[in-house]
Amino acid sequence: MSAVISVRNVSKQYRLGEVGTGALSHDLNRWWHRVRGREDPYLTVGEVNERSAKGKSDYAWALRDVSFEVNQGEVLGIIGRNGAGKSTLLKILSRVTGPTGGEIGIKGRIASLLEVGTGFHPELTGRENIFLNGAILGMRKWEIAKKFEEIVAFSGCERYIDTPVKRYSSGMYVRLAFAVAAHLESEILILDEVLAVGDAEFQKRCLGKMKDVAGEGRTVLFVSHNLAALNTLCTRGLVLKHGRVEFDGETREAVERHVNSGAVLSGEVRWSERASAPGNERVFLNGVRIVSEGVATSNVVMDRSCDIEIEYTTLQEGLSLNASIHLLDKMGVEILASANFHSANLIRDEWGDRSYPVGRYRTVCTIPANFLNECQYSIRVALVSNGSTIELLTPEIIGFSAQDTGEMRKQYLGGWIGLVRPKLAWQTTQLSGGVIPIKRESDEN
Repeated sequence: MSAVISVRNVSKQYRLGEVGTGALSHDLNRWWHRVRGREDPYLTVGEVNERSAKGKSDYAWALRDVSFEVNQGEVLGIIGRNGAGKSTLLKILSRVTGPTGGEIGIKGRIASLLEVGTGFHPELTGRENIFLNGAILGMRKWEIAKKFEEIVAFSGCERYIDTPVKRYSSGMYVRLAFAVAAHLESEILILDEVLAVGDAEFQKRCLGKMKDVAGEGRTVLFVSHNLAALNTLCTRGLVLKHGRVEFDGETREAVERHVNSGAVLSGEVRWSERASAPGNERVFLNGVRIVSEGVATSNVVMDRSCDIEIEYTTLQEGLSLNASIHLLDKMGVEILASANFHSANLIRDEWGDRSYPVGRYRTVCTIPANFLNECQYSIRVALVSNGSTIELLTPEIIGFSAQDTGEMRKQYLGGWIGLVRPKLAWQTTQLSGGVIPIKRESDEN
């Protein structure tokens, strides 16, 4: 199968804090190297694009030596953390900006939706923008007119189609923009976070349309943080990290690599000195971490269990101690609390009356698989003595993201509501009394 997109050693460099080179001396230096047939001196300068770290150079590489090919009919999912270079790559492919180095080969017309309202003129009506956008994509007027009614019906903006789009909401904007990009007869469709705007009904409609587009043999490049959608729709996954290709291959493996490469520091905190650790003269914390499959992480796959490990040191002999965790959602609402005793009235376990000798301990709480919903969570930790005395209560010191890879209940791509999302046992009973077990995918594994 022939490649319709060929990317060879593409790089993109930006100067931080300035437009262009930022100095006349840099322009002169570039010109002097160019007239002597030498390479641009500033291409060798620059650091990796790590947004969370302070750099020493005024130049940063958004992309560095990126190479891959996309065949006709493939749906390529591009995955990566914020700042990995995903949007920059799509802008280069869409010819919005040029690469600093490398070569790109494209066969066919490209329709792209890089952000809300890409290619729309705010003073023109929705009707006029459909024809304008189609003309920009290289379509003939009769081709656009042929698809016009279908575009308007899909967007759901019939009532406002003759209203200037500057009066549209962001949701209406992206509805119409996606409808134009998806329905016009372009060979390549490029989408950047199209599911980040719009309601659940529109997102489901977009996903359905993307399935249809892929089934027509058109090539799709899709950037999204919706891992379930990526895992379901894409035939291949490309993982970017700090502007470089970290993985290129099967979609499920690409998603798992991305999930497992989360920032470890946000899922673990440790104190090397007692003076800086939370606690008092009786007990203090040594560390707290989230562990999934034996590794500390801030990204947890929903259909796998994870452990919350609390390490602490007791300094008083015979201290009666209990540990607890408090789980908060991204809005700061405490959704559950759990302590390492089963009854508030009977504080006993394998330690008898829970009188701990002086020493260092580790208490582990396991959050079962298929329990939490997809969300960002943070955790507070408490240590309580004698059943009521709070020795310490931390603020939110660690956090993690529960993510659905798409293997679990992936047919519901519009999102699930609720604080928890347990996988419960179901059965259907005939009126005659027979029991019909529901066969689940997990029962076969």
